[in-house]
Amino acid sequence: MALQSPASARSRSRTPASSKVASVDPIWTRLREEADAVLAEEPALSAMVLTDILNEKSLEGAVGSRVAQRLDHPDVPANLIRQAFMEAAEADERIGRALRADIVATRERDPACSRYIEPVLFFKGYQALAVHRMANWLWNSGRKDFAMYLQSRASSQFGTDIHPAARIGKGIMLDHATGIVIGETAVVEDEVSILHAVTLGGSGKESGDRHPKVRRGVLLGAGAKVLGNIEIGESSRVASGSVVLEDVPPCKTVAGVPARIVGEAGCNQPALSMDHRLRGDTPDFLGADI
Repeated sequence: MALQSPASARSRSRTPASSKVASVDPIWTRLREEADAVLAEEPALSAMVLTDILNEKSLEGAVGSRVAQRLDHPDVPANLIRQAFMEAAEADERIGRALRADIVATRERDPACSRYIEPVLFFKGYQALAVHRMANWLWNSGRKDFAMYLQSRASSQFGTDIHPAARIGKGIMLDHATGIVIGETAVVEDEVSILHAVTLGGSGKESGDRHPKVRRGVLLGAGAKVLGNIEIGESSRVASGSVVLEDVPPCKTVAGVPARIVGEAGCNQPALSMDHRLRGDTPDFLGADI
């Protein structure tokens, strides 16, 4: 997982984002093709599609434009937010790579998503995550007040509250995203899927490193609460509505309040399969499905 440290954020040279991605950008090419189709089929959206997609020169520019429009406010207008987004993307190539991986993750895992353009224009989970990537760069660059403003504004607009210091990998899907809370010292590795109303929180008033570490390939079901400086092992599943207070080993399924191991995860990376069903060796009181 490529996660950003404060020192690396300050010291990295600012090479234009366009030079850091492959000269052939299939995600951006396809998104522009889909934008052309939207423009032809739905004239009412022409201003948005032209402004946020077709008039931009890169995926970074398109996402920056879209989230800036969503967060526009007299306190900090859209042009300043877009400027900050582009500054972050140009300074750290991992942001652009993560933006692309998150689009692919959403398209592949969400049956309600049929095109690459949908997360960029319409899905608040993708947009909230994009804002976090900018806010995280600002936080690690010493611009903590701006980062906290973006956290507050994104929470108000998207109903998703991610602390700017939280470290989040790429290939992440925030499905629906309403009510997701991710705390300051949380870590979410690559290829994780998180459903609505999930909390990665602390377990009290302790300071320091106090939030969960979610390893690669994990699936967190709707309404799951994972509390404290604990680890959710690679390729594990947390069933919907569970409250997790202790470490979860890799490749296991946990369920209940408090959560306990109820079986194997059932596949290599549950985040990719998005299978929430509990089977076979699940205790009767948990039911057949979560």
